[in-house]
Amino acid sequence: MNRARAKLALFVADVFASVPRKDQRAKGDCYLRGLMLDGRRKSIQPMAERLPDGNEQNLQQFVNQSTWDPVPVRRRIAQRMVPQIGPAAWAVDDVSFPKDGRMSVAVARQYCGALGKRANCQVAVSVHAVSDAASCPLQWRLFVPEEWADDPVRRQKAGIPQEVGHREKWRLALDTIDELAGWGLVPPVVVADAGYGQNADFRDGLSERGIGYVVAIRSDVTVHPHDAQPTAPAWSGNGRKPQPGPKSRYTGLTLYQILDAIQDLLNCWTGTCTTCHRPLPRTSTTSPNLRARAT
Repeated sequence: MNRARAKLALFVADVFASVPRKDQRAKGDCYLRGLMLDGRRKSIQPMAERLPDGNEQNLQQFVNQSTWDPVPVRRRIAQRMVPQIGPAAWAVDDVSFPKDGRMSVAVARQYCGALGKRANCQVAVSVHAVSDAASCPLQWRLFVPEEWADDPVRRQKAGIPQEVGHREKWRLALDTIDELAGWGLVPPVVVADAGYGQNADFRDGLSERGIGYVVAIRSDVTVHPHDAQPTAPAWSGNGRKPQPGPKSRYTGLTLYQILDAIQDLLNCWTGTCTTCHRPLPRTSTTSPNLRARAT
């Protein structure tokens, strides 16, 4: 126990070195011990009750009211943890916090991953360093729903800076990755679920930054050959101008259709198919390769 306490003291001294006041650093040490010690509830009141030097008011002030800047603390934690974890990837995901009431910062009725349904909650976009053995959040951004952008009363009461407004989650994810790059941290590869992978702008943003990625997409997504170029159809002059879309000599198919056609071909080649007479999509039989791009 003494060895662990000594290691924690060194860790606190390092990550809270940017905090200007000694009493604030002491509260930070107390708060971290509360998070790490046994106990199911990690909110301030029960932690203060468990700690011999715990003071609920002091801890509440440290977390909610003190003027220390959290960004250098997060940066130092990220810089320490990446070498320790040796991540195989960075995972982009939503982190949700169920809430009661409507005055917590950016709280809204939205999908809550913690509950698996729509509920009143806060949502943050996080980037985690992950390996088979460990993970650590490197940085995160609070998602501000659109309903908060035009509600000056709630914004003022919650203390939201004027320059902070609604921003799409995929943009917050790229912003976070850019900030981490400014700290000298580069992902080996980015992984994400379909909530991010489905968005072509997010994928393009990673490609523009030279970052490899493995992301999920839905099976009903239309895909085109990788070399297809966006081309806008002729505009008649009436209504909206048509949006540019991929143009190729191959017909766009859904991912499910392509995989189904590939399975048919494999069955034929192995002699197990009894429906070879069924017409196959042209792309699956004439495309020179299987490199495709989702739209």
